[in-house]
Amino acid sequence: MGRRWHFFFAWAFVANLLAYFVAGLASRHFWRDLLPGREQLRPRALLHDAANHLRLKFPRGEAARQYNPLQKLTYLGVVFVLLPLMILTGLTMSPGLDAIFPWLVDLFGGRQSARTIHFVAASLIVLFVFVHVAMVFLAGPVNELRSMITGRFAIFVEDDHE
Repeated sequence: MGRRWHFFFAWAFVANLLAYFVAGLASRHFWRDLLPGREQLRPRALLHDAANHLRLKFPRGEAARQYNPLQKLTYLGVVFVLLPLMILTGLTMSPGLDAIFPWLVDLFGGRQSARTIHFVAASLIVLFVFVHVAMVFLAGPVNELRSMITGRFAIFVEDDHE
Protein backbone atom coordinates (compact mmCIF):
# COMPACT_ATOMS: atom_id res chain seq x y z
CA MET A 1 0.00 0.00 0.00
CA GLY A 2 2.85 2.39 0.84
CA ARG A 3 4.33 1.87 -2.61
CA ARG A 4 1.02 2.83 -4.26
CA TRP A 5 0.83 6.02 -2.18
CA HIS A 6 4.42 6.78 -3.11
CA PHE A 7 3.62 6.47 -6.82
CA PHE A 8 0.42 8.49 -6.50
CA PHE A 9 2.18 11.39 -4.80
CA ALA A 10 5.18 11.08 -7.12
CA TRP A 11 2.94 11.67 -10.14
CA ALA A 12 1.12 14.51 -8.35
CA PHE A 13 4.56 15.97 -7.61
CA VAL A 14 5.59 15.67 -11.28
CA ALA A 15 2.38 17.38 -12.40
CA ASN A 16 2.98 20.27 -9.98
CA LEU A 17 6.60 20.59 -11.04
CA LEU A 18 5.60 20.73 -14.72
CA ALA A 19 3.07 23.46 -13.92
CA TYR A 20 5.79 25.36 -12.04
CA PHE A 21 8.19 25.02 -15.00
CA VAL A 22 5.58 26.28 -17.45
CA ALA A 23 4.63 29.21 -15.21
CA GLY A 24 8.30 30.03 -14.53
CA LEU A 25 9.15 30.01 -18.23
CA ALA A 26 6.04 31.95 -19.25
CA SER A 27 6.56 34.65 -16.61
CA ARG A 28 10.36 34.69 -17.13
CA HIS A 29 10.69 34.15 -13.35
CA PHE A 30 13.75 31.96 -13.78
CA TRP A 31 15.70 34.61 -15.74
CA ARG A 32 14.33 37.67 -13.94
CA ASP A 33 14.49 36.45 -10.33
CA LEU A 34 16.70 33.37 -10.07
CA LEU A 35 19.59 33.89 -12.47
CA PRO A 36 22.43 35.45 -10.46
CA GLY A 37 24.39 38.34 -11.91
CA ARG A 38 28.14 38.27 -12.45
CA GLU A 39 28.76 40.46 -9.42
CA GLN A 40 26.74 38.09 -7.23
CA LEU A 41 28.82 35.10 -8.32
CA ARG A 42 32.12 36.58 -7.24
CA PRO A 43 33.68 34.62 -4.36
CA ARG A 44 33.76 37.71 -2.12
CA ALA A 45 30.02 38.31 -2.62
CA LEU A 46 29.18 34.65 -1.98
CA LEU A 47 31.31 34.54 1.17
CA HIS A 48 29.75 37.77 2.43
CA ASP A 49 26.27 36.37 1.82
CA ALA A 50 27.16 33.08 3.52
CA ALA A 51 28.51 34.97 6.55
CA ASN A 52 25.29 36.99 6.76
CA HIS A 53 23.26 33.78 6.65
CA LEU A 54 25.34 32.19 9.40
CA ARG A 55 24.90 35.28 11.59
CA LEU A 56 21.14 35.27 10.77
CA LYS A 57 21.52 38.79 9.43
CA PHE A 58 18.68 39.26 6.96
CA PRO A 59 18.39 42.02 4.35
CA ARG A 60 16.16 44.95 5.19
CA GLY A 61 14.27 47.46 3.10
CA GLU A 62 14.37 47.17 -0.68
CA ALA A 63 17.16 44.58 -0.53
CA ALA A 64 14.68 42.18 1.09
CA ARG A 65 12.57 42.16 -2.09
CA GLN A 66 15.26 40.36 -4.13
CA TYR A 67 16.72 36.90 -3.75
CA ASN A 68 20.28 36.94 -2.52
CA PRO A 69 22.99 34.93 -4.34
CA LEU A 70 22.77 31.88 -2.06
CA GLN A 71 19.00 31.76 -2.44
CA LYS A 72 19.28 32.00 -6.22
CA LEU A 73 21.90 29.26 -6.46
CA THR A 74 20.01 27.03 -4.04
CA TYR A 75 16.69 27.43 -5.85
CA LEU A 76 18.33 26.80 -9.22
CA GLY A 77 20.06 23.70 -7.85
CA VAL A 78 16.87 22.32 -6.35
CA VAL A 79 14.60 23.14 -9.30
CA PHE A 80 16.93 22.25 -12.17
CA VAL A 81 19.18 19.56 -10.65
CA LEU A 82 17.73 17.79 -7.59
CA LEU A 83 14.07 17.61 -8.62
CA PRO A 84 14.71 16.36 -12.18
CA LEU A 85 17.34 13.95 -10.84
CA MET A 86 14.89 12.56 -8.30
CA ILE A 87 12.20 12.15 -10.97
CA LEU A 88 14.51 10.52 -13.52
CA THR A 89 15.98 8.11 -10.98
CA GLY A 90 12.46 7.25 -9.81
CA LEU A 91 11.49 6.45 -13.38
CA THR A 92 14.66 4.38 -13.76
CA MET A 93 13.58 2.10 -10.90
CA SER A 94 10.25 1.31 -12.58
CA PRO A 95 10.42 -1.94 -14.57
CA GLY A 96 7.51 -0.84 -16.76
CA LEU A 97 9.24 2.36 -17.76
CA ASP A 98 12.56 0.60 -18.30
CA ALA A 99 10.99 -1.08 -21.31
CA ILE A 100 10.09 2.32 -22.77
CA PHE A 101 13.28 4.17 -21.75
CA PRO A 102 16.03 1.53 -21.43
CA TRP A 103 18.72 4.21 -21.70
CA LEU A 104 17.74 5.52 -18.24
CA VAL A 105 19.11 2.38 -16.56
CA ASP A 106 22.41 2.82 -18.40
CA LEU A 107 22.49 6.55 -17.64
CA PHE A 108 22.43 5.94 -13.89
CA GLY A 109 24.53 2.78 -13.88
CA GLY A 110 21.74 0.37 -13.01
CA ARG A 111 18.73 0.26 -10.73
CA GLN A 112 20.70 0.10 -7.49
CA SER A 113 22.73 3.19 -8.40
CA ALA A 114 19.52 4.96 -9.39
CA ARG A 115 18.00 3.98 -6.02
CA THR A 116 20.98 5.45 -4.16
CA ILE A 117 20.95 8.67 -6.20
CA HIS A 118 17.16 8.89 -5.71
CA PHE A 119 17.58 8.58 -1.95
CA VAL A 120 20.38 11.17 -1.80
CA ALA A 121 18.43 13.66 -3.96
CA ALA A 122 15.28 13.16 -1.87
CA SER A 123 17.27 13.62 1.34
CA LEU A 124 18.80 16.86 0.05
CA ILE A 125 15.34 18.12 -0.91
CA VAL A 126 14.06 17.33 2.59
CA LEU A 127 17.07 19.19 4.04
CA PHE A 128 16.28 22.14 1.75
CA VAL A 129 12.67 22.20 2.99
CA PHE A 130 13.74 22.13 6.66
CA VAL A 131 16.29 24.93 6.19
CA HIS A 132 13.82 26.90 4.08
CA VAL A 133 11.10 26.68 6.73
CA ALA A 134 13.57 27.54 9.51
CA MET A 135 14.75 30.63 7.59
CA VAL A 136 11.15 31.73 7.01
CA PHE A 137 10.47 31.58 10.74
CA LEU A 138 13.71 33.36 11.62
CA ALA A 139 13.14 36.12 9.05
CA GLY A 140 9.59 36.89 10.17
CA PRO A 141 6.96 34.27 9.42
CA VAL A 142 3.90 36.48 8.88
CA ASN A 143 5.45 38.69 6.22
CA GLU A 144 7.37 35.84 4.59
CA LEU A 145 4.35 33.51 4.36
CA ARG A 146 2.11 36.31 3.09
CA SER A 147 4.64 37.11 0.36
CA MET A 148 4.82 33.43 -0.70
CA ILE A 149 1.05 33.11 -0.92
CA THR A 150 0.00 36.52 -2.24
CA GLY A 151 3.21 37.95 -3.68
CA ARG A 152 2.85 41.01 -1.43
CA PHE A 153 5.93 41.70 0.68
CA ALA A 154 5.67 44.51 3.22
CA ILE A 155 8.76 46.61 3.83
CA PHE A 156 8.95 48.10 7.29
CA VAL A 157 10.88 51.29 7.79
CA GLU A 158 12.94 51.02 10.95
CA ASP A 159 13.02 53.98 13.28
CA ASP A 160 16.63 54.99 13.97
CA HIS A 161 15.58 57.25 16.87
CA GLU A 162 15.63 55.94 20.39
